[in-house]
This record gives sequence, C-alpha cells and structure tokens, in this order.
Amino acid sequence: MSQTLAHSAGQADASRKIFAGPRLKRLRRERQITQARMAEELNVSPSYLNLMERNQRPITVQVLIRLTDVYGVDPRDFLSVEAEQSLGEMDQILADPLFREVPIPRAEMQDAAEHAPAMLSALVRLYRAYSAAREAGEAGAFTGLDPDRAEPVLTDNPIDRVRAILNEARNHFPEIEAAAETFAADLALTGHELFYGLSEYLRAHHNIRVRPLPLEVMGDRLRWYDHHRRQLMISEVMDQPGRTFQAAYQLGLVKFGGLLDEIAGRLETSDETSRRLLRVTLANYFAGALMMPYGRFHDAAELLGYDIDVLAARFGASIEQVAHRLTTLSRPTLRGIPFFMVRVDMAGNVSKRFSSGRFPFAHSGGTCPLWNVHAAFSDPGRILTQIIELTDGSQWFSIARTVRRSVTPWGAIEPRFAIGLGCEIKYARRLIYAKGHDLETVDATPVGVNCRLCDRQACPQRSAPPALRHLRVDENMRNVSPITFNEL
Repeated sequence: MSQTLAHSAGQADASRKIFAGPRLKRLRRERQITQARMAEELNVSPSYLNLMERNQRPITVQVLIRLTDVYGVDPRDFLSVEAEQSLGEMDQILADPLFREVPIPRAEMQDAAEHAPAMLSALVRLYRAYSAAREAGEAGAFTGLDPDRAEPVLTDNPIDRVRAILNEARNHFPEIEAAAETFAADLALTGHELFYGLSEYLRAHHNIRVRPLPLEVMGDRLRWYDHHRRQLMISEVMDQPGRTFQAAYQLGLVKFGGLLDEIAGRLETSDETSRRLLRVTLANYFAGALMMPYGRFHDAAELLGYDIDVLAARFGASIEQVAHRLTTLSRPTLRGIPFFMVRVDMAGNVSKRFSSGRFPFAHSGGTCPLWNVHAAFSDPGRILTQIIELTDGSQWFSIARTVRRSVTPWGAIEPRFAIGLGCEIKYARRLIYAKGHDLETVDATPVGVNCRLCDRQACPQRSAPPALRHLRVDENMRNVSPITFNEL
C-alpha cells in the first residue's frame, strides 16, 4: 500500500522536484528523534538528511516510500499542501487595503510558508481577531451603541475559529473515525436497520427514548433533546437520513462525549464558545462517520467512481451528507480523492466549507458567479459538471447540485442551497462524472476565489475591483467589464 501511494505521488509530481525540508524537520521533531536515527531509518546518510531538511536536496521517491513505511505518513503530505494553504491564507489577508502600502514579494511569502508556518498561523489568527473586532465596531455603529462604552475583545469569531481548526486537521479526525467504525461494526451484527438500531441502543444503554413528533408539537425545532425526560424528539418534517443523523449525533454525545471533550479541549484551549461549537461539530462528524463507516464508504466510493447519488442510496444518507463525508477521507493508509465542498444559498453566501486538500476558500464575501454552483439553482436536482481554472493556473473538476434539508410546510420559507464538490484535475479520471470530458486538452472556465481576490481583466461578471489594484476611471471608454483597474 505505501509503495503504491508513494509511486502515485511520484507520478503526479514527476514534473517537479519535491523540496519539503521544513516539513521533514517538523516530522523528526514531532517524533523526538535525532537526525542520525532518522537517517538510519530512512536508509540515507545523516549529511544527506541534513541537506534535505535545508532544502538543498529534493526528497526522492525512495525516501517517500521509507517515510510511509517507517512513520505511517502519506507521501502527499510532502507535496507542499501546507505551504500552499498558508500562501492562500496570506493572499487573502494581504488583499486588505490595510496592507496596500506595504507590498510583500511573493518569494518572501513562499519562504515564510515553508520555513515558519507556525508564525504565519499566528498572524492569520491575529488578523481574524482584528477583522472580528472591526466587524463588531461596524455593527455597533448600526445599532447605535456608544463606541466609547466598551472596547471590543480581540478574538476569533467562533465559527471562523472552528473552520480554521477543521482546515488545519484537513477535516479528518482518526480517533473519531476509529470509534465510529468499531461501533458501526458492532451495531451491524444486530441486523437492524440503522435508525432502529440506534434508537434501540439509546433506549437500552442510555435510557433515552427517540420519538419522531408532529410539526405542531416541535414547531421550528427539528431536533430537541430533553435531559430531564430523557427523550430525543425529532420533527416529522425531517427525512429518514436526517433522523438517522440526529440519532447518531445524540449517541456521539452520550457515549463518546469524553472523547469529543478531549479532542475539543486539545484543539481549542482558550475560547469556551469556540470549544463548545467545536464539540458540536465533532459530534456531527461522528454521526457522519457512523452512518458511512470509513473502510466501507471509501471502498464503495472508489468502486462507484464517487457517484454521490448511489452512495447516498447505499448508505441511507442524503446527498449533502455524502458530499461532506467525501471531504474526510484522509486516512494515511486508505486515502480517497482530496475533495473540497461548499454550500451556498441563492445570494452566494457560503454556509459550509470543508476541504481535505488545498482549495483556496475565501474567508469573506461570496463565490465567483462564473462557477456553476450558482447555475444549479436554475436546474434543481440535476448534477452539473465544470472544469474551472483559478488565477494561479490550478485547474479543478467541479460538480454542483441543489440539496434540500427537510420538508417545508406550506407557507413557510423554504431554504434553498446548492453544494459544490470538487477536486484537482489530476484526480478527475477517477470520477464517474468526468466521462465525456476531454481531460487532455482542457477547456476550463476561468474563475476567481471572489471578485476582491481575482485580478482577471475584462470579466463581465465583476462586481468589485481587486483589493490590491487601483480603480481606473475612463469616461471615454466602456469595456466588457464595468470595472477596470490598473495592473501592478
């Protein structure tokens, strides 16, 4: 298995040498071993290991194989994903007008991303705290609050903080995976349908009764756990995958609450609100892992070409649950395609974003209108495919589809969402959706992360100039794009 993974990694990056010295050095320090010992275990000389750690020699495929065999890491961990993610974060931060007068060369950012990732992570968190304080101040101006009465607390927005934690973990939590997979295997031995099996287990082992209740009782609540009466109440408007998910979520809290607390406390040590939100997020993660156990789900996904409709039918899950689950397949010895996923509403607001790879999500603002995730609303229920190219030249294969969360009673506002699920173009051949696409001579749609972070000229959909470009006003000419700007 490790040789296969290393060979595929070598093939994928045959066109460039792999320089990942800082990542190699961090691995050695994390394992608390000397250069001499690591060199012996990798079958290289200490002097050559020293050169690799200083990026004076590339990491060979043979060394990648040994890293996999000896330390259980995946070769793709050394393909500059972390550095690229850090660069993406810094690109967005430096797009703030605050930094317009202090341009930082790309080469310096690259050096910092490779050699000082912890420092960049600290700077990213500081900027997010600054942004949260700025937003709080703007909100206070709209609500008529006296800005002199109190100073804003410089802290991350809890939602942004949890998203950052998921990103740092590549949306993969091995301890939760192991617990969910073991429990799912034990539960399968009973022969019961999953929702019934979960309900019976909660009743027998935790004295919790699961009750689907009518709309007039539940009102706006889809799920409600009554601690005193030991009842998990689920609204009748939830479909079967939703009901199963809620029962699995409750099981995660009551049976594996200690594990969730330990992970949340380890990953978020300072802010209580963020830690509680992270605990809820991890319980949701457990629910998805229980409904779609890692090994079985991974094997089915590979066999079916990642057909999300068939996967949903096979595992009794919703399309959105399957799409989310696909972003978690990062087990070093059994990796899936590194997907990203976003969920947007009709106004382009992003309410979910997950990635096991390096897709450069925007931390604010909407998404590019040229991306077909927006077109999905015009063709509900149908899967749309598209190859997109970002401004850095990277190409991605994307599918988009509308999703429904539950039944909407007559007269109520129906929430409408679309999901975008995608991967780098080099993985597209493994997707059933790529059939019919010419992946050799790709005709990609040029998109940006969003308008403020995109410097493409002549875009007819542009709604704002790039943050680091100066607006150009010419009363004698009208271009395809209503907004023009100067080149750097």
